[in-house]
Amino acid sequence: MSELVRIAPGALTIGRPLPWEVLDADGNVLLCQGYVIQTNSQLEQLFERGLFKPRVIEAPLEDDGALGDEVGCNPFARYPDYLHALEKALAAIAAGEPEARKHLQDLAHALEQACIQAPDSSLALIHLYSVGPTIHEQIIFYAILCQLIARQFGLDEKRIPILTEAALSANLALVPIADKLNAFNKILSSEQRNVIRKHPQRSIRALNAVGIDSDLLFTIIAQHHEQADGSGYPNGLSGADIRPEAEILALAERYVAMITKRAYRKRMNVTAARKLIANLADGNFRPALPKALLQVLGEYPPGTLVRLENNEVGVVTGRPVRARGPFVRVVFDSSGKSEASHRERDTSALDFNVQAIEEPDIMPSMNFSQIWGFPGQPQIG
Repeated sequence: MSELVRIAPGALTIGRPLPWEVLDADGNVLLCQGYVIQTNSQLEQLFERGLFKPRVIEAPLEDDGALGDEVGCNPFARYPDYLHALEKALAAIAAGEPEARKHLQDLAHALEQACIQAPDSSLALIHLYSVGPTIHEQIIFYAILCQLIARQFGLDEKRIPILTEAALSANLALVPIADKLNAFNKILSSEQRNVIRKHPQRSIRALNAVGIDSDLLFTIIAQHHEQADGSGYPNGLSGADIRPEAEILALAERYVAMITKRAYRKRMNVTAARKLIANLADGNFRPALPKALLQVLGEYPPGTLVRLENNEVGVVTGRPVRARGPFVRVVFDSSGKSEASHRERDTSALDFNVQAIEEPDIMPSMNFSQIWGFPGQPQIG
């Protein structure tokens, strides 16, 4: 079927939520987005059946509604589109195509709409897929966090789209090697370190080569690895010489790195990551920026699994509203059985207080769109 794309065996990972639906050759849904393959034998059985994913419709970002209003701005349903659009935009830049800037702007606008209309779901994407994201997924996470931090910080609205474009393109020069670097568990070679240190300038040159000429965009990219104490690169800038937009992008990248698994270290849970972010308010960043990120995240960010006082385990779906929340949808009942109805719990109620963050070795399967209340979503296969 022309609307289906065969899934390569290496595209599915054990223990990680599916980023898209898995279909059979007739287009029937076998597994919903959010399903988690548990074992190698299950993976082999699935591939024996022949697996497909929906073909991404070209130009899904051309109008505001395409990735927004018509689906209630469902970031989960549009996640594959975001990734496809990013790959297309970066490939256009690398190929020197003149329409590359428009691809970047369209994606930046789509992510802006998602973060404005569905901020909790957008934030949940980061935490649900943070176990072992690809470089393209990490870049989408950077852009979402930049949107949310910038608004919490009070950045001029006119500068936020440029910041988002910078988040989407700053690591362009690292894309070909980033996944290999993340899987590398040895000391980096001098050549690898040199590639990393030069990637801001190389990304800027690639953008300039397709006719993009934005001083603010280039400054954010050039400065996003500078440090307030002067120890950063490439120019050793310090203090107020570094733009706040560059520090926002650096903060977004740092947080994603903390909660992401690497070959050379384990991922942090959000509690440990929040403590480190809080420590950044000591002057290494503008203190208001890490504080803004902490406010965006809350104590239990959406997408985090938690155990409640009544021993239920659920996923945080919404941050606190006034004196209520955070809000949780039950995934496992108090006896450890899967909870199909996903009852909502207000954790400000005594019986549903959060006991602890749950860190399972393998994420449970969840239909994200259904749990977050977006209409018309099939059940988990």
